[in-house]
Amino acid sequence: MPSSIVLGPLLRHVDRRSAMVWVETARPATVRVLGAEARTFTVHGHHYALVEVGGLEPGTSTPYTVEVDGERAWPEPDTPFPGPVIRTSDDGQVRLVFGSCRMSVPHDAHHQRVYGSDALRVLALRLARAEESEWPDGLVLLGDQVYADETSQAMQEFIAARRDPREPPGTEVAGFEEYAHLYLLAWSDPAVRWLLSTVPAAMIFDDHDVRDDWNTSAAWRERMAGEPWWQRRITGGIAAYWLYQHAGNLSPDERAMDPVLTALRAAEGEAGEVLDEFAWRADQEPASYRWSFTRDIGPARLVMIDSRCGRVLDPGRRTIVDDDEWDWIAAQVRDTEHVEHLLIGTSLPYLLPRGLHDLEAWNEATADGAWGRRFAPAAEKLRQAVDLEHWAAFGRSFRAMAELVTEVATGPDGRRPRTVSFLSGDVHYSYAADLRYPGRTERTSRVHQLVCSPVRNPLKSTLRYLNGAAAFAVARVVGSILIKLARVPASGISWSIEAGPRFDNALAVLELTDVAAHVSWQTGEVDDDGTATLREILATDL
Repeated sequence: MPSSIVLGPLLRHVDRRSAMVWVETARPATVRVLGAEARTFTVHGHHYALVEVGGLEPGTSTPYTVEVDGERAWPEPDTPFPGPVIRTSDDGQVRLVFGSCRMSVPHDAHHQRVYGSDALRVLALRLARAEESEWPDGLVLLGDQVYADETSQAMQEFIAARRDPREPPGTEVAGFEEYAHLYLLAWSDPAVRWLLSTVPAAMIFDDHDVRDDWNTSAAWRERMAGEPWWQRRITGGIAAYWLYQHAGNLSPDERAMDPVLTALRAAEGEAGEVLDEFAWRADQEPASYRWSFTRDIGPARLVMIDSRCGRVLDPGRRTIVDDDEWDWIAAQVRDTEHVEHLLIGTSLPYLLPRGLHDLEAWNEATADGAWGRRFAPAAEKLRQAVDLEHWAAFGRSFRAMAELVTEVATGPDGRRPRTVSFLSGDVHYSYAADLRYPGRTERTSRVHQLVCSPVRNPLKSTLRYLNGAAAFAVARVVGSILIKLARVPASGISWSIEAGPRFDNALAVLELTDVAAHVSWQTGEVDDDGTATLREILATDL
């Protein structure tokens, strides 16, 4: 008998007393979890339920099942995995796993040679045989959960069955229906599906969730707007992101006030047009919706920043987010009373290796005319050609964040966190950097950049050497000269790479207590008998 659940359950926002379980069902239905019920809403023929479970006790573990129209649908019979549970947080300690950039391809010998082991799947298989006390308290997925522009063979077969892949956009995803299948492929592996049903996940998008170099610059947007297939692609991408990733980031109060969720739940029958209209407006008017969010987990506060959709791209005043969203972010970062560890999630690293940072800062300055109008177009082409579009290439935002972090790190006792950590991915290598700011002492906050990338999408050997040379060797010398010639304003901070880089497929494990913080990066393998092994490749105390 076919399962009544198409995808999920995904355990998403969990706090001390409540949890949200996300489910996609095969038909319109009522979904029940631990006495809480939700009716599905329908988007382009797909059916979704967000079940809001309340009345939980802090620091507890509660097994759950999922019923669809009164019939038990999850866990499935004869599953080899432990039953799913909802574990609520307490105030003592927390273990978080984070990373980014995961290609959803098979796990056979050929794909293992090309892509290596899937670190998320290895983690799931390892935890399935471990004591519950070893399970993490949360997953922080920092972008490129799916690749809409670099599709697998299975995805390409699905595309070919629907349309002619010889016509644009070829084997890239074209619209919502193909996005829905992309997420199905990404999260249907049995081990990963179990993990996502048991460990609450916070997610943010990066470019490949939509398309490589998404919102690099105004010139990039103008070029894409000229493609006849782009409106359908960006509309489908943002709509699918809201459904499959963003809705689960929201707290109970945010869900109650979210206009998109309210409209979808109120719609009678098909609500695809409602979500499409929202998605198109979110692309055309980025300030109309905020994707950034916060989550409090034990002694930590996570402030997750949208580094992609909300950008201001006007030459001469580029910023990562608009002014209103920046004010919201700053307020969340400053609100650190009773917060021992402040985590700032941003898919793009805030602190790059210094040579690469200088190159990006120089490129922004020259694209804005620092070397004259004749050179600016060439600088803009270079920006797009080699992905010079991290925080360093948004100098106003970079300097504003430096000032904000310095303010928080040097704040008064009782409102100053022990650590501030930027959690990032994107660059396809992992490292830790130590940030030095004005007024730093032994008593002020310790500030780090922690990057974990990829989960499964390693650079080829040649690209590893080129990236290493560009980021850590040649670029350091060249970049320092170029930023002086372009008169790039100083940021007032400095930093150095303390661990890494490592190019392995990996996930990072961040362990936080009231008095200490430690991070380790782990890669892994699965033996022929299914035994999963994790191996530490980097580690540092914060």
